[in-house]
Amino acid sequence: MNNHLSPLVQSQFMRPRQLEAALRAFPVVYVPFGLIEWHGQHLPLGTDALKAHGILVKTAEQFGGVVYPPIYFPYAHYVAGSDELHPQEAEWKIAMLTSLFSNIKATGARVIVGVSGHNVPQQIAWVEKALKPVTADGTITGVGLWEMSLSRCAESDSDHAAKWETSDMMFFHPECVDLADLGTGPLAPDMKPPDGIGGLDPRVHASAEVGRRNVELAAASIGRKAQELLRSLPEGQRSFNLKAISPEHWWMI
Repeated sequence: MNNHLSPLVQSQFMRPRQLEAALRAFPVVYVPFGLIEWHGQHLPLGTDALKAHGILVKTAEQFGGVVYPPIYFPYAHYVAGSDELHPQEAEWKIAMLTSLFSNIKATGARVIVGVSGHNVPQQIAWVEKALKPVTADGTITGVGLWEMSLSRCAESDSDHAAKWETSDMMFFHPECVDLADLGTGPLAPDMKPPDGIGGLDPRVHASAEVGRRNVELAAASIGRKAQELLRSLPEGQRSFNLKAISPEHWWMI
């Protein structure tokens, strides 16, 4: 596996006939999520969505389907003393996602796979709640995942700006990684300032090869899940569900 991200599976680069052909062959749309946040001195602020997007492009290259551009959402807050999303904050975000997923459904897709590279429960909860009204009629299905939800093992995992996320970025976007910015001294533990890193020291444990293997396992697992979800639909609901990608039938997501 190389780190080139093919434009032929990324919806923003595709021409109408390419989009239609891809969805007729495998009617799955992958949607990557993340946010702009601190990822140490050495990684880009958009690491979460960048790694999710890259993994989904590799998934689509192997299994088919189409990848939506990365979506950057602000962080969610919990209700004090509980593990529930703040209702007012969650409401508008879930409504936006439901609108997006409804438009993807109207494009003829049968499976929506939402993948968050921000590995905390909130974004998955949004995706799952937003999918419910879209999939309620049984003509489409979907799932919310972290990028390594299905591949987690000794060779595939995540952290915060440490071994795994740094390795992913070294694989996909080496030009955006600068380990020298971490200096040579000990790092503060447990995501504490000034480093804000949670996990194994990336200067010792991270590499492009670790990232490549992590991406390979994650992409394979997500692709198999997409196939499983498509097979779970009634036989008559597994094909592209639009007459054509053309102005008479479709305009935009």
